[in-house]
Amino acid sequence: MKKRPVALRKRAEFSSIGAAKSVHPYAWLWESVEHEPSFVLRSMFGAKAVYLHGLMMLCCSAGQEPWRGVLICTDRTRHAALIKDFPSLGPHSVLPKWLYLPECAADFEMTAGKLLNLARQRDPRIGIVPNLRKRKSQSRPK
Repeated sequence: MKKRPVALRKRAEFSSIGAAKSVHPYAWLWESVEHEPSFVLRSMFGAKAVYLHGLMMLCCSAGQEPWRGVLICTDRTRHAALIKDFPSLGPHSVLPKWLYLPECAADFEMTAGKLLNLARQRDPRIGIVPNLRKRKSQSRPK
């Protein structure tokens, strides 16, 4: 079995009482933008979605293929331009509206970092307006 790079290995942090808690294997990616005022990190179907400037930019998923890597939230009209600049990208097999950078790509860390920097710089090819969460309707009194 191929040994994963140090940055991708499961890390553990210790709480104040000494118990270990699991850290997402891609936390190194969004840690570089946590100081941004517009940064938001949300859980999404077992993955972590990175929001910047009010847009959903990346979705980091550490499951099994095809959910082991980074999804780039973008419009299909922008796929060709991003794939030209980042040949490791391709449409996701389940969510083809987004591009996918698999963890097994030889340039995974470098490409993921560059994509996050483009998102930080507001590259128009990256980011989608998130759907507003619907509030649960309250039942009407009978």
